[in-house]
Amino acid sequence: MSDVWQAPPADGPVEGRVEVPGSKSVTNRALLLAALSGGPATVTGAPASRDTALMTGALSALGVPVEIDGTRVAIGAHDGLHGGAVHCGLAGTVMRFVPPAATLATGDVVFDGDPRARERPMSVVLDALRGLGAEIDGSALPFTVHGTGGLPGGEVVVDASASSQFVSGLLLSGARFDKGLVVRHEGPPVPSLPHIEMTVDMLRTAGVAVEVDGPDTWRVAPGPITARDWVVEPDLSNAAVFLAAAAITGGRVTVAGWPAESTQPGTEILAVLEQAGATIEPGPDGMTVIGPDVLSPVDVDLHDASELTPTVAALAALADGTSRIRGVAHIRGHETDRLAALATEITALGGVAVETEDGLEIHPAPLRADPARPWRAYADHRMATAGALIGLAVPGVAVDDIGATAKTFPDFPAQWAALVG
Repeated sequence: MSDVWQAPPADGPVEGRVEVPGSKSVTNRALLLAALSGGPATVTGAPASRDTALMTGALSALGVPVEIDGTRVAIGAHDGLHGGAVHCGLAGTVMRFVPPAATLATGDVVFDGDPRARERPMSVVLDALRGLGAEIDGSALPFTVHGTGGLPGGEVVVDASASSQFVSGLLLSGARFDKGLVVRHEGPPVPSLPHIEMTVDMLRTAGVAVEVDGPDTWRVAPGPITARDWVVEPDLSNAAVFLAAAAITGGRVTVAGWPAESTQPGTEILAVLEQAGATIEPGPDGMTVIGPDVLSPVDVDLHDASELTPTVAALAALADGTSRIRGVAHIRGHETDRLAALATEITALGGVAVETEDGLEIHPAPLRADPARPWRAYADHRMATAGALIGLAVPGVAVDDIGATAKTFPDFPAQWAALVG
């Protein structure tokens, strides 16, 4: 146990205003597009998180000039990418987004990551790149991309039912391929489609011509990527945890800077919290959630917002009735098998959480912390924050690795304690 942390219990309704770091998803897309543009460009509002550091480290390894000043990252002008060694950590946006760009490098690019990252599926994007003309050794981390300075491109068929990142990773570099790129998905529905919508929107903002043909086909025209200055909005999936704190405790929490419109899947937490009985109040200061007297059970399909599953599972474990989370079978391949992890940890507290084919069924039961067994995070930031949420209502809950939150929210423990206190 590397970083055991006592989750502070709430002794009454939690009330306050919080500011969360910028979106990791937006940041790492913006950083890669800035690098592929040839610079100079900036990304303002980038979270000082591990995932951001892994992406800037990857770009530096490929010869991109990177300067970091707090939450502002400057990408310097350069003449192209070269070979190097990329450490992906546990960042899906690095291991899935950077290999397509690495095919444009001159020289070999070696990829590796954390032990769990070596277990995460990679063959879809690597086989797709082979089909587009790339030479790659390996089908999972570690692997080597033999960059030749360019890629023919063209059309490729993939099964992206395990992760939308397979599609986004290909699209982000597609404009730099000689013939552009057409990606066709064949298989069960692609999860987290809002993340692909985010990718398409950002490509268009960078001057790239993108066509979307239904839910399964994307076309990227060949051409330059415009160097520009990006401003990152708050991470709404991280914000969801703080809003959920209001729902659990009957409190009132405002997240500052909540955008009026966003492609982030985290926006779906508002509908979930309303179903749980909370009141939603958007305003000029941000998004406010007012919790109910009794937390109602929820029945939700999170296929397009699966990153919210740990947060919603924590709510469900404390609700007055049976909750169902559906459409998230693919999160078995995330930072950890999140369905198995959530069922195990809720059960360890005396709860009743049963895995289904595509989600979880959680029944009401009294929860009690075991002093000899902390809530396990499984090196997964969202599992760690789920433990913090349950700890609001269950005194004595400890999280075995709160440091996992540094992946996207390095100051989470302090901000959480400040809000609860």
